[in-house]
Amino acid sequence: MELKAFIISYAGLKERKHQFQFEVDNTFFENFGFEEFNSSSIIVDAQLDKKNTIMELSLEATGSVNVNCDVTNEPFDLDIDTSMDLVIKFGEAFNDDNEELLILPHGEYEFNIAQYVYEMLVLSIPHRRVHPGVEDGSLESDVLDKLDELRVSNPEEENNTKITDPRWDALKKLKTDNNL
Repeated sequence: MELKAFIISYAGLKERKHQFQFEVDNTFFENFGFEEFNSSSIIVDAQLDKKNTIMELSLEATGSVNVNCDVTNEPFDLDIDTSMDLVIKFGEAFNDDNEELLILPHGEYEFNIAQYVYEMLVLSIPHRRVHPGVEDGSLESDVLDKLDELRVSNPEEENNTKITDPRWDALKKLKTDNNL
């Protein structure tokens, strides 16, 4: 999939709302050098509201990406449901410094939304990706079994008693009422 598919040509469009739909898979992310997803299937709905002097673009993405769990490395599908709004104005020169405002030079007739779609999708992924089975305890995994085996046990938790260091016990005997 080339990024040309994400070009919206607004020249000749009437002043009203226009709908566009884009399909995103792993080849889209590979164009940006992003290879953290095992697979992806996302639909991006774009609504362009063309007005006399400005345009408003609303992007909504739904679908899923298959990622590896950060705890067990087990692959799982992570649901995507995100949105983004962008105001497009016309000016002397191209400027996309502001993440909510795009300035296109006068005389342009199209723009590519691929970078905005990419950023919206990648930023919607949580930093820590944990398999739902890890959270609810239903995932059977060799990694989880090994983590349980290697867990450092706390004697206080196991016996429900407070264990003290005998050196401190000896020091407590030296305590008097005046030193409180």
